[in-house]
Amino acid sequence: MKDGTILHKQRFPSSNPRVALWVITYACQGLKIKGMLAEPKEKGMYDGFLYLRGGIKNVGTVRPARLIQFASQGFIVMAPFYRGNQGGEGNEDFAGDDRYDAFAAYDLLKQLPNVYHDRIHIFGFSRGGVMALLTAIEKNDSRSLVLWGGVTDMVLTYEEREDLRRMMKRVIGGTPSKYPERYEWRTPLHRAHLVEPPVLLIHGLEDKNVSIDHSYQLESKLKKSNKKVTSWYFENFPHAFPPKENRETVKKLTKWMKAQ
Repeated sequence: MKDGTILHKQRFPSSNPRVALWVITYACQGLKIKGMLAEPKEKGMYDGFLYLRGGIKNVGTVRPARLIQFASQGFIVMAPFYRGNQGGEGNEDFAGDDRYDAFAAYDLLKQLPNVYHDRIHIFGFSRGGVMALLTAIEKNDSRSLVLWGGVTDMVLTYEEREDLRRMMKRVIGGTPSKYPERYEWRTPLHRAHLVEPPVLLIHGLEDKNVSIDHSYQLESKLKKSNKKVTSWYFENFPHAFPPKENRETVKKLTKWMKAQ
């Protein structure tokens, strides 16, 4: 069965009367993957928005309110839960084979009749930054790429986050020094020259979860390859922005997307 084929669609309660939510089961590499779809109820054609979450398992899971936030700005939003989560098959492996879940979710958006197939945007938050970069390289017809507090370098993540090392060694199979090729495979930063769409980097300078160095490195590599990159760096902001600034940034970034 073709990756991205919708196998099941179930209505999910929405807190916004103008946005419909669905839990989706879709095909990827012979597995049944779960995800969530948010779409404006008003009939019409919309840009597609691939939302790639951070974390792993139940940490950083997809939040319906976040998807509603973006759908309210005039997008049809698809967010994979990644394999092995919320009843989906397989095992999430931290930007390993679970990258194909993101690729298939992109293909799913392209199959929807109310999505402009040449206007699909890719968004990654935190660990979702790596997933977004991988997807933008794989799907080079995307309209724009946004990383918000996004991971771009898995070795740097291992070095910075002592609290994640045990999980990373278990999921990836060892340390960067023992298995450098496994970490390099998960680090699309080295292939930034293959990114085609315009890129927007959003990052708080006080981010302790994903250091600003992740964005600095990607910005530098993109500029060296003469790629179109815009950066919004916020002084005194941590990984999670304050609510007011969060809402303002969502509106600003979706306006930027639509201008691409």
